Amino acid sequence: MWWDERVSARFRRNLQPTLTYWSVFFSFGLCIAFLGPTLLDLRCQTQSSLSQITWVFFSQQFCLLLGSCLGGVFKRTLAQSLFALFASSLAISLVFAIIPLCHNVVVLAVVMAVAGLAMGCIDTISNMQLVKIYQKDSAIFLQALHFFVGFGALLSPLIADPFLSDTNCILSNSTANASSNLPHIRKSLVPHHPGNLSHYDLPMKGMVVTRVSYAFWIMALINLPVPIAVFFLLYKERMVPCFSSSSHPLLSADELAMETRPAEKEDLSTAVQRPRAAGGHDDLFSCCQSKNFRGASYTYFAVHITGALVLFMTDGIVGEYSGFVYSYAVEEPLSVVHKVAGYLPSLFWGFITLGRLISIPVSYRMKPATMVFINVVGVLVTFLLLLIFSSSVVFLFVGTASLGLFLSSTFPSMLAYTEDILQYRGCATTVLVTGAGIGEMVLQLLVGSIIHDQGSYSFLVCGMIFGGLAFTFYALLVFFHRMYPKPSSDMDDASPDKPAAMDDTGQYQR
Repeated sequence: MWWDERVSARFRRNLQPTLTYWSVFFSFGLCIAFLGPTLLDLRCQTQSSLSQITWVFFSQQFCLLLGSCLGGVFKRTLAQSLFALFASSLAISLVFAIIPLCHNVVVLAVVMAVAGLAMGCIDTISNMQLVKIYQKDSAIFLQALHFFVGFGALLSPLIADPFLSDTNCILSNSTANASSNLPHIRKSLVPHHPGNLSHYDLPMKGMVVTRVSYAFWIMALINLPVPIAVFFLLYKERMVPCFSSSSHPLLSADELAMETRPAEKEDLSTAVQRPRAAGGHDDLFSCCQSKNFRGASYTYFAVHITGALVLFMTDGIVGEYSGFVYSYAVEEPLSVVHKVAGYLPSLFWGFITLGRLISIPVSYRMKPATMVFINVVGVLVTFLLLLIFSSSVVFLFVGTASLGLFLSSTFPSMLAYTEDILQYRGCATTVLVTGAGIGEMVLQLLVGSIIHDQGSYSFLVCGMIFGGLAFTFYALLVFFHRMYPKPSSDMDDASPDKPAAMDDTGQYQR
């Protein structure tokens, strides 16, 4: 294998939980990408206007952010985490099954809000649990985790595509002109910004003819094995109530003896009693309690804030670029044909997924800090070249692919880097996930407003500014990393540089 035996052995010890967390993130990706392509058919199903249906976007994104903040509440024991993941992944399957039954836009928004909450919990808990299991070796497994969300995000539009309406799915006397522009309208829809589509006559009354329900039922069936996998992990860990009388670790005593070196063994009672600095992987509200700040240096807060700001910018770029690159391409000076421009968002997400796949082996050989540096510099240079060659359609496609590659591994690399700085005792996972979610929602709305007022060229200017800010915040993070106090000698055994008995045995904390 291309990694060393120690990491390989650790992966074998935690094979089932690792695969389970990866599958749950596939469920997250499946749910995050279906709404854009199916929104026009859902507009017909609910017989609502374009401006009304885009509120469904907002309900999902806002509740995803809320779920990310609350996800840390369930981290205190493995049982809480797994039950939350089971409920969240099952809720996503139920949402897919219920969406075809929603014939009112308000009901649909509520259902999508439930999906957003489930996705937010999945995002926080899965990242937290992988960091807890692998700690200093977590980078490679986080890269794989985020590959699965990209894979799910690629799959759901492919499932939906055969069932999307080729003509307006509400039949009336005024559908002819709108039907010919349907692909353009579909690609231009982004949260709260139907843009300049108001002049298209899309009827709200008439006979509804759409087959999109089949797509959602297929996705519900595809997602169903995910909660089943989480349930099997609960069963194996004896956490299902009817099997909770006895409990055993995932690793046998013989395997533990083989994998743990005698010099590094430590009495578990001592490890339990060792104080943990400033909380440790709490939810956002617990992290903000004053008791967690006692004795913490200013660099502790600075690392959290700068790490979150880097992801605020980079995840915001992902949201704004995927949402507006089509609209930018079809307008002057490029004036790309609608059908050709429609490939740009798919190209962007395709290279994000490819980049995450490539980053799995790369992250084992390269430090997370180095990967983040390459990512933010690559994003900045790409936007600079896109501005220089703004009249070139060919370079727009090349730049879109390049941005996808550079942005692909930023989140998992930043998470691994920040957790490593904080010795896995801060609130980095919760803060970073929340910061990324806020950035994706806020920057998309901000760029949409700027494009509406200043024109399409401001799309690239905004990207360049956000890229420059991401690089600046990363430079500050590196500066605060150098100033962050090193672990004291009495905590060396628990530091990531030396595997501690509690964290390196492969057992979960209950």
